[in-house]
Amino acid sequence: MPHVMRAIEIKAPPRAVWRWLASEEALRAWLSPSLTIDLQVGGAYRFQGPDGETCISGVVLELFSEAALILSWMEEGSDWVHPARLVITLTPIGGCTRVELGHDGFAGIGKAAWRSTWEAYERGADRHKVLEALASVVAVDA
Repeated sequence: MPHVMRAIEIKAPPRAVWRWLASEEALRAWLSPSLTIDLQVGGAYRFQGPDGETCISGVVLELFSEAALILSWMEEGSDWVHPARLVITLTPIGGCTRVELGHDGFAGIGKAAWRSTWEAYERGADRHKVLEALASVVAVDA
C-alpha cells in the first residue's frame, strides 16, 4: 500500500519531543500557525496547508502520550471521498528520539487518480520539511 514516510532523529528524549505534539499552541509552532485542534480522541482539527491554499481537516484517531499522534487527513474541497491518515510516532533511541511522520491510506480516499495525490505528497514531504521544523522548536526548547 503506497504511503509517504519521512523520519528524523532529534537529540532529545521522547518527553521533550512530545511536548511539541501535546497542545494546540505547541503544534502551531511547527505544524501550522492556523491550526485549531481539540486534542483528544475524536476531537476535530483544521488548518491551512503549507501551500497556503489547501485546508486540511479531520479528527484525532489515536493519542498515545510520548509515543504517537494519529489523525484522519482530508483535503477540503478536493475530490476525496474518504480521509487518509497522518501518523506521527516517537521512538526512544538512547537519549534521542526517532520521529516518523507518515501519510497513508491514499488508495482508500475514493479518488480515481489517487496515485497522483500520493506522488504530490511524496514531493511535498521533501519540500515542506515538517520534521525539520519540529526539530528546530525542540532544539530551541532544550
